Amino acid sequence: MEEDIRILIVDDDPIVRMSLATILNAQSDMSVCGDVGNGFEAIETFAGLAPDILLMDIRMPDCGGIEAARVILDKTPEARVVFLTTFSDDEYIVAALKLGARGYLIKQEVANIAPALRSVMAGQMVLGSEVLSRSVLFAQGEVKEGREPSASDDSTSTQSAVAPPNTEGLSERELEIIELIAQGLDNREIAARIYIGEGTVRNHVSTILQKLQLKNRTQLAIYYYRGR
Repeated sequence: MEEDIRILIVDDDPIVRMSLATILNAQSDMSVCGDVGNGFEAIETFAGLAPDILLMDIRMPDCGGIEAARVILDKTPEARVVFLTTFSDDEYIVAALKLGARGYLIKQEVANIAPALRSVMAGQMVLGSEVLSRSVLFAQGEVKEGREPSASDDSTSTQSAVAPPNTEGLSERELEIIELIAQGLDNREIAARIYIGEGTVRNHVSTILQKLQLKNRTQLAIYYYRGR
């Protein structure tokens, strides 16, 4: 008999923690092994419990989810960190992907949480539908080549990402600019870093977006981190 998926919940709202625990403990293949209220407690508790999945909020007092995840993943790169938050801000999404999080889910999509965590355990990366809608890289109904659709693969649920666009046709300079955008640099900072004019950077960015059929810098950053 397979063991339950052990989940550590991190959220500063005790009602949210209780609700999540109720939902997840009701699953036949899941159990909540602990719940804490901030990032500092998450770091300490993760080390002691070694859960299969760390389900963590982004904004919390004292120490937020991004900061805690950075410490945990630095010590345990294989840790499965999944962010569950009400914030789908581009800044947070990109930061989560850059850290190596396995998922970014939205709290309002409650019914999708358990299926998404199963997908994470199966080695997939999961993003909430609101996050998916920000990027053309994550097409509804599509799956990675060679991957069977998971329990969460439908038009309204959390889905895994499809393979990123082909990089053929991109110059070395364009690839360099993509990487710098993914690091969070703006056009002025990129220009200073690679010693070209800011207007030239803007032209490069426009060309890159056109080549990859993307709409904005956030999609470009997601493209970069999904393709690594």
